[in-house]
Amino acid sequence: MKAFRADLHIHSLLSPCGDLAMSPQNIVAAARQKSLDIIAITDHNSTRHCQLINELAAENGILALFGAEITSKEEVHCVALVPDIASLEMLQKYLDNHLVNIKNDPNKFGYQVVVDRDENIVYEEQHLLISALDQSIEEIEKTIHAMGGLFIPAHVDRSAFSLSSQLGFIPDDLNYDALEISKYTTPEKFRKAHSYLKDCTIIQSSDAHFPEHIGERYTVFNMKNASFDEIKLALKTCDGRFVSTFPGLKKP
Repeated sequence: MKAFRADLHIHSLLSPCGDLAMSPQNIVAAARQKSLDIIAITDHNSTRHCQLINELAAENGILALFGAEITSKEEVHCVALVPDIASLEMLQKYLDNHLVNIKNDPNKFGYQVVVDRDENIVYEEQHLLISALDQSIEEIEKTIHAMGGLFIPAHVDRSAFSLSSQLGFIPDDLNYDALEISKYTTPEKFRKAHSYLKDCTIIQSSDAHFPEHIGERYTVFNMKNASFDEIKLALKTCDGRFVSTFPGLKKP
């Protein structure tokens, strides 16, 4: 097994809260500088920067996963990751069909643009991406898994836009692949505060909105190679694969 450093929650400048410096080129450059092996592009309710960043990352020896940070109608944020171009297109269609139709005000919320390799603007999203979908968290989970994807409730320890803040607890019948914690806690503190979750898989990511924050938190995936299928197996602790949120942590 090999150890791979992964930051699975990164926003580009397409997210209205993402800094305009978060261009595809700058994201990949920052990931290289932080020695990341795997990144995931998870803009709010959109995947429109995923394919270009995947191509740029591959040219630099980095695996970039396709994904989005989806907001449920309960206003819970969830990281959704899908395995290939076909499922990426399905995910974008799903988001387009279910995002609540509210027009973005760039002066209030920020610009929502897609750029090309040369950082020329090629598309501007008119719908406010930080709105919610008209889908429950259970409906989102089932849709992502039907695409062969991974469903990871985001920053579950936070006091806003998390399962903890919106529902007050983590439902034991929710079929998630892992829980993501923010940089403001540790797995030990989180498990101590939520003893009923002692057996769940926990990851930690940067939730970066600025280039300097990429890789500030990451998860180490111990697996055979850097691939979507191997990541799935590591999250399930299959056949010697496992994840840890601190480099050098040994499997218990």
